[in-house]
Amino acid sequence: MTYEERLQNVAVLGAAGKMGSGILLLTAVEMADLSLQPENKGKSFVLNAIDVSPEGLAGLMKYLREQVRKVAEKKTVWLRQMYANRDDLVENYDIIDEYIFDVLNVVRPVTSMAAAYESNLIFEAVSENRDLKVKLLGDIDKNSKNNPWFFTNTSSVPINLIEGDAGLDGRIIGFHFYNPPAVQRLVELIKTEKTGTDVVEFAHAYAKKLRKIIVPSNDFAGFVGNGHFMRDALHGIKEAEALAAEKNIPLYQAIYIINKVTQDYLVRPMGIFQLIDYVGVDVVNFILNVMNPHYKDEELRHELLEKLMEQGVKGGQYSSGAQKDGFLKYKGGRVTAIWDIHKQHYVELEKFKDECDEMMGDMPDSAVAWKSLLRNKKKDELLTTFFNDLKAASTLGSVLAVKYGQRSKAIGEKLVVDNVAHNIDDVNTVMLTGFFHAYGPVNNFFD
Repeated sequence: MTYEERLQNVAVLGAAGKMGSGILLLTAVEMADLSLQPENKGKSFVLNAIDVSPEGLAGLMKYLREQVRKVAEKKTVWLRQMYANRDDLVENYDIIDEYIFDVLNVVRPVTSMAAAYESNLIFEAVSENRDLKVKLLGDIDKNSKNNPWFFTNTSSVPINLIEGDAGLDGRIIGFHFYNPPAVQRLVELIKTEKTGTDVVEFAHAYAKKLRKIIVPSNDFAGFVGNGHFMRDALHGIKEAEALAAEKNIPLYQAIYIINKVTQDYLVRPMGIFQLIDYVGVDVVNFILNVMNPHYKDEELRHELLEKLMEQGVKGGQYSSGAQKDGFLKYKGGRVTAIWDIHKQHYVELEKFKDECDEMMGDMPDSAVAWKSLLRNKKKDELLTTFFNDLKAASTLGSVLAVKYGQRSKAIGEKLVVDNVAHNIDDVNTVMLTGFFHAYGPVNNFFD
């Protein structure tokens, strides 16, 4: 089966979800683009958008229409070539509207899993629940005559376990998009010992068409991305607890300090607690519960996350993309308060921020902001100077930052030693591309 034939009938499970909607958008555009090629004239391309929520599917179609318009506006020159034989399409807006129609015409929103039985390729983007994944993929495979390939978006469950339990025997691969799939360039690719070479070759071809960067990971729970992030997050939580005990300050103040250290001092786009909120306190806790049984030499859980869950503090995003409150409270994208786990309410920053900032001490004059480094050709030079100054300083903020940077580096190195990541470059690429860090965790800054 050729690349085009494989993509003539595709299904996305969990299509109305945060990840599924992005995967569906990318795949719908790729399928529509194939249908416009002269050699594919007359061929049908069907993309089954499968979700349990009819309301979610209705919202999905609205999302697709808005996003496809943006896609079309960026490639009107190519679209003019594809529609060159259409005398009725004169103005750009006519061409754009026609393209939106053609893309949406590929998509079939349905709530029935049976729609996937005729598909050649299944993208699975349901929750990080091994039993659910096995049930859905096993059911499709048993009812299909096409020997479909399964691309699972799991970020934590070992692929070989899904493969074995669902009886997929070499027809499944981990294809982990980063959030949001339509924007993020990174894909983690995880194959099992049985994954067919043709499946891997198709995965690379598909990623190339989507202009994605592939980083391979070996089949260990959490893979490279969550392998680093989850341990980094646990370190942040433990550091906040230790700081609160050492300085005899409330935990919410220590959370503020560690979040500021990991964002400003380590030059990251978000502090560690803000990142946990962005992913979702509930999601982070769930992923840790998935990973923990697979690592006997360490405990990948923390009661603080479980307490927040009990208190109904979950983070994540609204359907609009706005941030929900988690460890931190947000207003207009800004952090305004920190959750007090003991009194179970948010404490406004204005009540303690100045005290914490004074406790941390001044940052070195060589300090740099994350955003200023994005396209700066002197990035490494600026970071080297700043981190050297941090290591030479004795302020609380500097000491915490250096310790945190060293721990982050050790986590990355251990992923290679444990054969999760193939090499140091892969670890750094995941954190640079998938998490938008200004530098990889395994570096010479924190020797």
